[in-house]
Amino acid sequence: MAVIAALLITLSIFSLIPLGNALSLNYYDKTCPDAESIVTNAVKKEVMKDRTIPAALLRMHFHDCFIRGCDASVLLNSVGKNTAEKDGPPNGSLHAFYVIDNAKQALESQCPGTVSCADILALAARDAVALSGGPTWDVPKGRKDGRTSKASETAQLPSPTFNISQLQQSFSQRGLSLDDLVALTGGHTLGFSHCSSFQSRIHNFNSTNDIDPSMHPSFAAKLKSICPIHNKVKNAGTTMDPSSTTFDNTHYKLILQRKTLFASDQALLTSPKTKDLVYKFASSQEAFSKAFAKSMIKMSSITGGQEVRKNCKVVN
Repeated sequence: MAVIAALLITLSIFSLIPLGNALSLNYYDKTCPDAESIVTNAVKKEVMKDRTIPAALLRMHFHDCFIRGCDASVLLNSVGKNTAEKDGPPNGSLHAFYVIDNAKQALESQCPGTVSCADILALAARDAVALSGGPTWDVPKGRKDGRTSKASETAQLPSPTFNISQLQQSFSQRGLSLDDLVALTGGHTLGFSHCSSFQSRIHNFNSTNDIDPSMHPSFAAKLKSICPIHNKVKNAGTTMDPSSTTFDNTHYKLILQRKTLFASDQALLTSPKTKDLVYKFASSQEAFSKAFAKSMIKMSSITGGQEVRKNCKVVN
């Protein structure tokens, strides 16, 4: 999730509401029947070399869908005077773009101009979760790729500093419910966070407290040693949870223990409905997996593109 907090939405809300009718499970059955297996093989090959890739692909897909819908605008390179989404402040740590490029190259050799980069990213995010021990699901396909990518729009991404009302507003503007919010937050079970995303919680939190009172004191002390107030270590940070390469329900247990990095995650305990869901998912891996798959299908069905790119980095 992004580092910049902003609720200004410059896009029409209509374009960000799931349009399930535009997508179908058998979209490529005749035009590129091996599309899914080609993507899966490309992801699997790279995950075997680098266990941080699943978290990167899942985050990339989330950051893509929350701006202009799932249109692969996050994959576009900056051109001329236009700074693209991938170079916006919240996306500076995104990586593994080459995994999508490799899959696209393999697909272009077999089914030229057929499979969109947006569909590749949606499939890769699903495969990333499954390869990490999480659930799998059938991905509706038929997304188109967008032609616009602006770094300034990344300010619309939900921030790790958001409170529950800000989170609810951000998700509801994209047709996503509180159930979706809590389920998708579980994606934080994978990956790593830099100090900048939680620094404000462990140093000079407010005029009364040095650390965020919602954070467990021993956990805060540990984070202070990793991220001192005058941190000089580039890329310093820590994993989102101890099992950061395994997709499980540990993150919800950490929320209940007050041992999460992001204020936005801890904020899930400040609303009765979201608090109940945290308890539910913390106690049942099965319930979480089922809810996560359902919410991922819903989020990834927010459409918004216009073409099928030949190269995911540039418009046609």
